Amino acid sequence: IFLGSVYSPEGIDVDLLTTLPSAHGACAKLPNGKATSDNEDIIKNTNADIVVEATITDSMTGQPAISHCRWALSAGKHVSTTNKGPLAFAEKELMTLALKNNVGFECEGVVMSGTPVLRFADKLLKGSGINKFAGIVNGTANYVLGLVEQGYTFADAITSAQQQGYAEADPSADIEGKDVMLKVIVLANRLWDANLTQENVQCQGITGLTKTMVKQAATEGCHWKLLGKASKQEDGSIVASVSPEKLSIVHPLAGINGAVNAITFTSDMLGDVTVSGPGAGRIETAYAILSDIIAIHQRKGS
Repeated sequence: IFLGSVYSPEGIDVDLLTTLPSAHGACAKLPNGKATSDNEDIIKNTNADIVVEATITDSMTGQPAISHCRWALSAGKHVSTTNKGPLAFAEKELMTLALKNNVGFECEGVVMSGTPVLRFADKLLKGSGINKFAGIVNGTANYVLGLVEQGYTFADAITSAQQQGYAEADPSADIEGKDVMLKVIVLANRLWDANLTQENVQCQGITGLTKTMVKQAATEGCHWKLLGKASKQEDGSIVASVSPEKLSIVHPLAGINGAVNAITFTSDMLGDVTVSGPGAGRIETAYAILSDIIAIHQRKGS
């Protein structure tokens, strides 16, 4: 959107794309490129079979990603998205559109980037009776807490996260827990066919923690972690929350360090099953998109 737009029915030279400067309207330098974003026309009229939606998540509205997915699915095109917005704000509408037009709507990278937690829960744990989950699903917050435990100030730890490419220029969604909240909504709705919204999730980030609190926990053999949690009650209702918790070293999530993510699923048949892996990064996100494309092709083949 910032760079502009470009469309070529014959394909786009990847080498030209990789050398494109990160400047407003830079796409105008490419053949058939424009300085302005022409997303609706390109999505609706492209000859591509699959539209990949990988814009930055707007945690308040889910736009423009929702519109991008809606345009693509309505036009009979498969969609792969790594954006939490469409799933957190409009999953049922978009899934209905996909079914109506007989196309795939894949989103494996939404919760844990390249680690396939959605398919793991949906396919490999299907029938196990998952009744709750708890996870570290924001690499930025986890990385920051780890550095503070080592002696960094919160400000310096956030700066380091930005330099490493884990945090955005505005890290508020990560630090205040909003990113985790959207992931909890996506996962809970997917697991239990629920209708959670932001109003249903109690959300507290790590801004209330101090360096002293984090260091003291370490001397006690504990670690502060930002956890996203949800559980299905006996009456079918869902209780969900995001908050920092001081975990004992024996807790399965206590040893998850750096930008690594992990989720522990609790089920009737298997008890606790923990999945961990990379939760952020360009290569990891690219792999999630690749896995979506493979899933779409497998769907077409079947």
